[in-house]
Formats: sequence, structure tokens, C-alpha cells
Amino acid sequence: MIVAALAAVLVFGLWYPYPYRELSGGRSLFLLVVAVDVVMGPLITLVVFNDKKPRRELVVDLSIVGALQLAALCYGLWTVSVARPVHLVFEYQRLSVVHASDVDPEMLAKAEPALQSLPWTGPTLLALRPFRSSSEQMEATLAALSGASLPARADLWQSYEASRTEILETSQPLSELIGRQPSFAGLLTDAAQATGLSVDTLRYLPVHGRSAIWTALLDPQTLRPLRFVPVDPY
Repeated sequence: MIVAALAAVLVFGLWYPYPYRELSGGRSLFLLVVAVDVVMGPLITLVVFNDKKPRRELVVDLSIVGALQLAALCYGLWTVSVARPVHLVFEYQRLSVVHASDVDPEMLAKAEPALQSLPWTGPTLLALRPFRSSSEQMEATLAALSGASLPARADLWQSYEASRTEILETSQPLSELIGRQPSFAGLLTDAAQATGLSVDTLRYLPVHGRSAIWTALLDPQTLRPLRFVPVDPY
């Protein structure tokens, strides 16, 4: 349990910080790893334990059980790390979470030099650049229809600030969403108050994750996300 707690600090502190433990399914992935690991040890112990065995043999058997548990935990953590969120990308009309497993290594080599390594300390903000031609747009659209995630196209990545104009044009006032979805007015208003800014000044964009769609409240000046709210804005 102590080892699992230390692993949780790694997973939720670095790889899946809030809200990505919810948006990217990090919580369920980690619980599955820990459940398998915790259950496996006692079950194997019940199979191999016999109080008639010599003490040395029991120590060897239980050491093997512990080694198997540790190996299972390491493999599980590796699996969780491969699926970790690496970027939050402005995808023309929304924000999309990109995971390490989504990014094609060959495509990653075509990204700007500063973006060719995937972060290990939580997602960074990026945006997709405008298409350079209609043929490039058509190629990207056909690839997306074939299952190649558009926001994971590393050759299209650029800095978040470079798309400031597009983000401003696409994002909407938070007051519009509250007026359109009054059942979530309290939740959205509380989130707005937590930012220290008024509902009338904040803007919002949808956030698409692996397992959920939330709403990001944007700073009206920098247009960077300030809060994430578990509300589907559509």
C-alpha cells in the first residue's frame, strides 16, 4: 500500500494532474493497476504458502511473490505513462487532449525542434497552425477519417500564443453558456468566482478528453485556461 501511495504521487502529481485524471481516464487506469497488483499478491501467497515448509523455502517463495508484484506494478506504471496526456491543443474550434500513445513517432520528427520531445510533467498548451494549402487540408481530413487524430499531428503544432486571434474568435462569453444551460449555472458561476474574474469577462471553449467533454474557462486577456468545469457545453 505504501508503494501504491508513492506511485499515486507520481501518476497524479506529474503525469495526470487535475483535470486530466478525469479527462484522460488516469484515475481508472491507476486503480486497475493497483487492484491487479494488490489482489495478485494475496492470491499467489494462498497458493504457495504452507506452514509445513521450511522457513527458508517460505522466505524464497514470498520473495518471488513480492518480485512478481513489483514487476506487475512497474509494467502497469509503464502502461499508464504511455497513455499519459502530453499536450492540450487548440484544434480550431475546441481544446483537445493529446496523449503520448496518440502521437506517431515519424510525425513527431516533423514537428518544430522544441516540440519533438513529449513532456513528462503534465500537458503543455499548443495549437494547430492553419493549413498551408487546400491539398494539405484534404490530406489531413482523409487521415483523420482513417483514425489519425488531427490534434496529434505533430507537423501541425505551433505555440498556443500564435493562434491567439483564432482562439479569441472561436471562444464564446461564459455568460452565453450559462444562459443556454441554466441547469449548470451554479456550477459555472462557482468556477468563475474561483478565478477571481466575473462571468461577464470570462470566455470558454469545449475540452475534449479521452473519456469526457468538459468546459475550459479562459482568461479574457491571455486566453489561457484558468479553470476546468465538468460541463458538456454542447
